[in-house]
Amino acid sequence: MCTIRYMSEKKLHLHPHHHLIDRSQRERMSGHHSMVVWLTGLSGSGKSTIASLVEQMLFAKRRRTYLLDGDNIRSGLNSDLDFSEKGRNENIRRIAEVSKLFTDAGIIVLTAFVSPFIEDRKKAREIIGEDDFLEIYIEASLTKCEERDVKGLYKKARAGIISDFTGIQSPYEAPENPDLRLNTERETALICAERLVHLIEEKISS
Repeated sequence: MCTIRYMSEKKLHLHPHHHLIDRSQRERMSGHHSMVVWLTGLSGSGKSTIASLVEQMLFAKRRRTYLLDGDNIRSGLNSDLDFSEKGRNENIRRIAEVSKLFTDAGIIVLTAFVSPFIEDRKKAREIIGEDDFLEIYIEASLTKCEERDVKGLYKKARAGIISDFTGIQSPYEAPENPDLRLNTERETALICAERLVHLIEEKISS
């Protein structure tokens, strides 16, 4: 009851401000539509590598971009969150809200997060908006990701040093119908990035 009353009182203090400059004006200045490109996949699948290459390619085309990466966000904005299911839920919710602000600013947002749960990614899409959201599945087998183990996380998870690690103690729910599937075992990161840039260019120019 106290929580409900608190939320009701909180709403009384909120008065969203309507800015004089809107998203469409910012997009015209940018010369392209804004959107969120959400890269999901296991740790070690190649999300950050591909996202960085894509941002570099788009930047060369004079596209306004910003890259949100899991470790960077966890080190700052979401440093108070743990890796429990509840913590991961809130991590994705905050990222979605920040991404939505960036789209309003006329920017193409690239996000690279494991984001293991289908329901969380669905909620992120709802927050951001169906027309502004691309779900990109960076696919690689658990075996291959463990072979790469760039950060040494799988080794620590297997040793019990890290708990609730996705792919080991915690499940990864692969997208059922991603907007694009990129398999980093079959194609190089560069080819994957080029394919993704092509899709983005189609979307932001339409």
